[in-house]
Amino acid sequence: MATDRLAGVLFDVDGTLVDTTYLHTVSWWEALRQSDQPVPMAMVHRSIGMGSDKLLDHLLGPERDRDADSKLRDAHDTLYAEYWERLTPLPRAADLLRACAERGLRVVLATSASGPEVAALRRALAADDVIDTITSAEDAQQSKPAPDILVAALEQSGLAAERVVFVGDSVWDVVAAGALNIPCVGLTCGGTSRGELAGAGAVAVYDDPAALLIELADSPLTRPR
Repeated sequence: MATDRLAGVLFDVDGTLVDTTYLHTVSWWEALRQSDQPVPMAMVHRSIGMGSDKLLDHLLGPERDRDADSKLRDAHDTLYAEYWERLTPLPRAADLLRACAERGLRVVLATSASGPEVAALRRALAADDVIDTITSAEDAQQSKPAPDILVAALEQSGLAAERVVFVGDSVWDVVAAGALNIPCVGLTCGGTSRGELAGAGAVAVYDDPAALLIELADSPLTRPR
């Protein structure tokens, strides 16, 4: 049936299309170190993909003094902004977006990055010609693993959850998609292992956008739901 066909693909951006996961890791690590709340970098990395509020809960505990949260976020943002002009797309990320568009799929970037960060990510990708819709932090009340940003992406694009697939790089992406019964394709280029992504419920896992592009014809992005 025609209604079984996919209509669009939602993409996470940080760590999925643009190589930023470890930049965020280092920026959060340094922000926490500067505030005399050091956290091992491996723990920080495994939290990337959450929004800042949930990330800090995860790393510092929900009972912490939250008065310093805004200072920590500002420190992270300042440190991360130093990389904006050097952001690099992951292998063949733009080609993957264009290949999806050529197959008649609407390309939606479901990111919870702030407005200025979104602009930097778009410059790095250089694929505005095929991007249908882009969300930002202002579009979601709660960050991942809550599904709010995916809900916003669906509402803004006019796509139905039963006719899309989500592509992400973290277990938090998989959990958020699962809350809406959206299949999630995992990419390991953000530093999360194949086993962790599959264990969280990813329907397929690839190394990076280039690997997914090579297998696109046989991937969940082009198969009926």
